[in-house]
Amino acid sequence: MDKFLTVYADKCTGCRLCEQVCSVMHEGVSNAAKSRIQIVKWEAEGRYIPMICQQCEDAPCQNVCPVGAISRDKDYGFLNVNYEVCIGCRSCINICPFGAMNYNQTTHRVFKCDLCGGDPQCVRFCEVKAVDFVASTVLSAQKKREGATRQSEAKKNTGRRRRTRIIPNRDTSPTKGRRGFKIPPPLVIAV
Repeated sequence: MDKFLTVYADKCTGCRLCEQVCSVMHEGVSNAAKSRIQIVKWEAEGRYIPMICQQCEDAPCQNVCPVGAISRDKDYGFLNVNYEVCIGCRSCINICPFGAMNYNQTTHRVFKCDLCGGDPQCVRFCEVKAVDFVASTVLSAQKKREGATRQSEAKKNTGRRRRTRIIPNRDTSPTKGRRGFKIPPPLVIAV
């Protein structure tokens, strides 16, 4: 797959507009329970996290489906649910490690993010850009930039690089090494 739906949890305000847009586009009603994207409040951190299908390479939901209702789109590479084949057994819901599979109480079928066929509406309507649909090359470059920024910030905050030195312990009761030689245990000090 050339593009990925990316979540920036630090930007999400919990407005839930993405949920509303998604449910209207797919189900014709404004109902967060019928949205393919779910906003979860992380109480410990006091922030919101958009939860979406991760489009796994070796998708557990696809592997566990007893009727083969979940398949990979040949053109774009994302996972789709064939609602006419789905029997609503919910095996995929139970196995999904991200909680991205949902169950529609009206149709008695499972549903998940289908990336709106390649034009995700949650991305178009998210005002703070907490979700984005980016090319894999852009995503890779962005991750490298973020890593470099974190490293440089860490160096600025400490003023100097942190090193670890191993200083021999002056203990008088050495232990035996692999070949029977007596080796004192090392003392580790961070400077």
